[in-house]
Amino acid sequence: MTTVLKLGGSLITDKERQETLDDAALSAAADAVADASDDLALVHGAGSFGHHYAEKHGVSVSEGASDADDILEIHGSMTTLNRFVLSRLHERGVSALPVHPLSAGARDADATLDLPIVAVERMLGEGFVPVSHGDVITHENRGATILSGDEVVVRFAEGLDADRVGLCSTVDGVYDESGAVIDHIRSLDDVAAALGGSDATDVTGGMAGKVRTLLGLDAPAFVFGADDLPAFLDGGEPGTRVG
Repeated sequence: MTTVLKLGGSLITDKERQETLDDAALSAAADAVADASDDLALVHGAGSFGHHYAEKHGVSVSEGASDADDILEIHGSMTTLNRFVLSRLHERGVSALPVHPLSAGARDADATLDLPIVAVERMLGEGFVPVSHGDVITHENRGATILSGDEVVVRFAEGLDADRVGLCSTVDGVYDESGAVIDHIRSLDDVAAALGGSDATDVTGGMAGKVRTLLGLDAPAFVFGADDLPAFLDGGEPGTRVG
């Protein structure tokens, strides 16, 4: 069974403090991943790493940068975070390898994403755990724009024909207007009034963006909190099911 799992940037970093890990949360997530039996493809968000520099340079999913130094500052922050994630996994015996979208994919003028995943497929086939992340990506006529980790999750899920998808965050699921966790979301219109943005700097669309990117998947997707990560990796269905 193939599972695509995203560790949210708000989970593994302190989004209010620039380039600061939440070491306890990252370590706990790495413990859960180390105990998983499925074939895993991992993606992590940017948190206080990439988001800070994207905001600094005015780069988003629609607004690009053409200065290589600006692009490298955003990308370099993300690869730094990626190395931290890899390090925690390696400490637990997980054979994790990095996958950096900037070097692998691009967008055309219509913003259509081309992100080949043959390397990810080969890593899984050889027993490795690919670990990708949100990034900047070259974009025709716009220099480089943001590729969210949620978009990477969708591309991996589709390309790998994943059986399950999980988004692990700092919340227990998607909340309705009364603050209760929504059990199942079948349409964005059903919950549009309840969905808001992220509490801290986030250039990728907040919870509404996450739900939107998951709705078209064939595989069941779940949004859940850190405490439910072991249960999800053990085959459970915690939090909110999307799609």
